[in-house]
Amino acid sequence: MGMKALFFDIDGTLVSFNTHEIPVSTVAALEQAHDSGVKIFISTGRPPMFINNIDAISHLIEGYITTNGAYCFCKDETISLSAIDRKDVREVLAICKNLDRACIVVGTNSRAMYNYKKHDADFFKNLLNAPVFNENDDIEAVLKEPVLQLTPFIPEDEEQLVQGDLNGVEMSRWCPYFFDITAKGVTKAKGMDEIAHRFGFSLSDTMSFGDGGNDISMLQAAGVGVAMGNANDAVKEIADYVTSTVDDNGIANALRHYGVIK
Repeated sequence: MGMKALFFDIDGTLVSFNTHEIPVSTVAALEQAHDSGVKIFISTGRPPMFINNIDAISHLIEGYITTNGAYCFCKDETISLSAIDRKDVREVLAICKNLDRACIVVGTNSRAMYNYKKHDADFFKNLLNAPVFNENDDIEAVLKEPVLQLTPFIPEDEEQLVQGDLNGVEMSRWCPYFFDITAKGVTKAKGMDEIAHRFGFSLSDTMSFGDGGNDISMLQAAGVGVAMGNANDAVKEIADYVTSTVDDNGIANALRHYGVIK
């Protein structure tokens, strides 16, 4: 297929939850695709300050969709920056306070955990091999910045308790123990559209890869949406193709299936 661009989620797609590394087969496949002229983009829920696990392919990447579409950039150029309305930020934090739940707050330059819970901070660190949150992090300093993303530690079985109160934002879940919140209309699909406009290609000439609920919009937006074998059922149901797992050469297998690489 004549693919112009590939979009990749990080955790559970490019990077294994088991090893916290990119499989060797994935690195080789992306190098081959890049050498053939295909552009490669990251599309992740992680903010830039948390992207610490893709050094093996960083030289191949043309641009980034981060914080689920709230901050998109290439090199030193900001393509888009979409903050959550202050009223909605206060509303989410009030809900977390009422439920006694922690919430990660991501600003443009810093991050902190509101209503700090050590077990949540440890879980997040171990799941993503991500920076540790500290009880002494300055939450007020983060709240003075434009807030790009909120991550309340509200489990799946309690989500219905807050859904009706959060109509002014986008909610996306890829973990049973927390979900991500961005400004209304801000999704990975929106980020893809902004990247495509900046680089001058059609989304019909793209392929996207993901495994979690926050990837559904970008799998639907791409010409071909690929679900990893380790993806949840909702992602697999909307995908054009389900490949093998991240640890079983899933990306390389899908790219060969569609003729992007040999």
